[in-house]
Amino acid sequence: MGEKVAVAAAFWGLAMCLWGAGSQKAPSPATPSFYKDVVPILQDHCQSCHRPGEVAPMPLVTYEQSRAWTGAIAHAVEMKMMPPWFADPRYGYFANDNSLTEQQIATLVAWSAAGAPAGDPHDAPAPRKWTEGWNIPQPDLVVKMLRPVEIPARGEVEYTYEIVPTHFAEDRWVQMAEFRPGSPAHVHHAVVYIRPSDSTWLRHAPVGEPFTASTLGDPLERREAHETTSDLLLVYAPGSSPDHWPEGMAKFVPAGSDLVFQMHYTTNGSADQDQTSIGLVFAKTPPKQKVITLQLNNNALIIPPGVDDFRVQVQGTMPNDAILLSLFPHMHLRGKRFEYDIVHDDGSVEVLLRVNYHFHWQLSYKLAEPRLLKAGTKLRAIAWYDNSKNNPHNPDPGKTVTWGDQTSDEMMVGFFDVAVPAEMDKWKFFERHAEKQDRK
Repeated sequence: MGEKVAVAAAFWGLAMCLWGAGSQKAPSPATPSFYKDVVPILQDHCQSCHRPGEVAPMPLVTYEQSRAWTGAIAHAVEMKMMPPWFADPRYGYFANDNSLTEQQIATLVAWSAAGAPAGDPHDAPAPRKWTEGWNIPQPDLVVKMLRPVEIPARGEVEYTYEIVPTHFAEDRWVQMAEFRPGSPAHVHHAVVYIRPSDSTWLRHAPVGEPFTASTLGDPLERREAHETTSDLLLVYAPGSSPDHWPEGMAKFVPAGSDLVFQMHYTTNGSADQDQTSIGLVFAKTPPKQKVITLQLNNNALIIPPGVDDFRVQVQGTMPNDAILLSLFPHMHLRGKRFEYDIVHDDGSVEVLLRVNYHFHWQLSYKLAEPRLLKAGTKLRAIAWYDNSKNNPHNPDPGKTVTWGDQTSDEMMVGFFDVAVPAEMDKWKFFERHAEKQDRK
């Protein structure tokens, strides 16, 4: 249910045993029925993933499909494992909050307990209309990696890149974007960068075929593969939703740009191929504001072995005014919690988002009301890690953990999206003016 998901088969296998094939009970007047009470919840919170052709392991569209999983549904919503949403409700309001209300949870549990009565099909709302293959409207353009990447069954896979030319004859503004992995089970996360025609980044790298940093002949380019200042078009991790920017805001792709796919694959015992696509919907008119993706990260982290609540933080100051749109924390297997704060001049702290982090559900959190961050605003990110034996995902509790690409290493990245004037590029945004410095 919920955002773009990759539901663990083991979880659903366990939940399946909770369902009994008992006889269906006749509903009492107070008993929820499928068509009247359950379908609206499934349409609004579940079918974006639980429908044919999507990433969830079972569709929940028809009565027959849903009844087969009634016990699993009740268990998942009671435990608040589905729909996936990990923001602490005490802090912030988010437009994409897909969590269920207590009443909705009670409805699904009561429906299951009553034997999953169907009710009257005429009570059902009209079927939800979906764009086949996408959770955004039909894309104006689909950009696909030109060659598939071969993923081995085992071992670690170095970050893999593929450069895809756009052949744009004019500047384009991207209003919506969605990432569709070719092999969802193997894509740990990915970033799609915008490389303008005048950029020197990876200029000696092959175009239209997969490569890794270690295969590049230029030592400088091997190092710079991970250090680009290029704008980000899209960031993806399991659970992340498509980008849909408010009216009057969009991401900018200059004419003649290439898109650079940076793919992090993990192995799972089965070999596969990946040929990822992204779908783009263009703004109909040039927007007044440009969306850029920034990040707070601390790549000097050193997590001692055995510690169960290790704290890492980083803080930065906004160089210019910007409108905060969304927050996207990224950690690896030892990630426990992540927080974004504004630290005010008087020392008080305003929590923007606190997440009980889940490695397999890396969500973006889109502010219900975009927030103006004035120049000089101190923005802080804090991450906590569990490197103890009590963390079931920890690959080695006895290891001192440092920054690294692989999931057995760690990362601490607080992505955040802001809107700035359309004529301002990222370099100009980071120029600090004397009068703004004086106000600090």
